[in-house]
Amino acid sequence: MVHQELGYVGYFDRESCDLDEFKVLTSQNLTADAVPHTASVEKNVPVYDMHALRPALERADERRSLLAEWARVLDKSAGVVVLKGAFADTSVIDRATDVFQQIIEEERQGAGGEGEHFAASGANDRILNALQKQCFRDPEGFALYFGNVAIAAACEAWLGPNYQVTAQVNQVRPGGKAQQAHRDYHLGFQTAESAARYPAHAHLVTASLTLQGAVAHCDMPVESGPTKLLPFSQLYPPGYLAFHDAAHRAYFEENYIQLPLEKGDAVFFNPALFHAAGENSSADIQRMANLLQISSPFGRAMEMIDRHAMSLAVFSSLAALKQRGELGTAELDAAIAATAEGYPFPTNLDTDPPVGGNAPDSQADILHQAVSDGWTKAQLSDALSALQSRQAA
Repeated sequence: MVHQELGYVGYFDRESCDLDEFKVLTSQNLTADAVPHTASVEKNVPVYDMHALRPALERADERRSLLAEWARVLDKSAGVVVLKGAFADTSVIDRATDVFQQIIEEERQGAGGEGEHFAASGANDRILNALQKQCFRDPEGFALYFGNVAIAAACEAWLGPNYQVTAQVNQVRPGGKAQQAHRDYHLGFQTAESAARYPAHAHLVTASLTLQGAVAHCDMPVESGPTKLLPFSQLYPPGYLAFHDAAHRAYFEENYIQLPLEKGDAVFFNPALFHAAGENSSADIQRMANLLQISSPFGRAMEMIDRHAMSLAVFSSLAALKQRGELGTAELDAAIAATAEGYPFPTNLDTDPPVGGNAPDSQADILHQAVSDGWTKAQLSDALSALQSRQAA
């Protein structure tokens, strides 16, 4: 059970999901007086005119006030902001689009859509690790693209300084189907069963570790399928379980909103917001967005540990202790958790795609299998080296 006297403690389970509570939270309205820097509020989404606001980002007090407003919206209000004209010069967008189209053409015959999240394989064109590929392909264009004060301000508003940017380009062709409603990385990439293993407070913390963004690389009228959003849905505490629930997804489909975007606009939202890419029902729009995922600098261990070497060093002892009955299942799990990397990210999704789910195997998964299936140390070494090669950027 979960109690809310001193905050959420314990664990969320399916019984924690209350559709009526979800409906109440997502039935709120955002008024313009709550977002004084905004140019307008459209369907409960505050829209900011960056042509007018860009000078404010150069003045410390005004910048701090604007970023604080964005943080409040992302945290406690609608959960999403639109930055109109985030790119003052859209020729920078066009230059990046040309680079992305070249990469798409080169990769189209390769992965064929493997590793796509929340959508059918082959439903679109996706460039994994587009950040690095753009940087290597066109360093000057990359510098111009990410030398963007509006994008940087949005990242800092939610995550503070020293954030880390990653990006995936998504191009949805005419006829491309919509995604299912979901939340995003981290817990949004877990199954409901896996998410339920994390304590309730971790569900609330995870949304502060990343920020989701998208830059429009073309004009996106509603028929082209811009992102479907459900404002205020990030406020729903058990949402990382609920988005797997058919009733919650049906409510999302009945109540989501979409906003048309123009080339150079950007949208940022809390990763806990229920959302989904829309269906491209247009006749001829190749809807392209650069999907930004920005991470907090804080989700890292203090020390650098060679867990690959540790896994090899302890493997024979783990197997022997298990065979002698000196390590039961729970004890073995605990020992492996202290030894190997149990989380499969970050990784290179081109070479280590999450086939069959949203996450590939981790180092700990491989060590578990090696002990369970009676591998030799040489077999484990080969498997860990192969994983290391797949994960390399």
